[in-house]
Amino acid sequence: MRSDLVFGALSHVSNRYQLCQLASKATRKLHKPNTRLQDTTNEVLGRFHTTNPEATAAPHESAAVQPVERRRAA
Repeated sequence: MRSDLVFGALSHVSNRYQLCQLASKATRKLHKPNTRLQDTTNEVLGRFHTTNPEATAAPHESAAVQPVERRRAA
């Protein structure tokens, strides 16, 4: 049942609102066109139960932010 998946995912994410936001973002990225959206959501919640979604998201965000050099026209 999905409620079991949600409570399992809450073991890594303490805030329910944050869990909802992370799950919706992950579902959008992992969804395949010919599959049911419900199955993709269940898969995401199952992954959140086994791993910490906050720990895997933090390094990618910090690595993606790089200082941008700006050149002025002379």
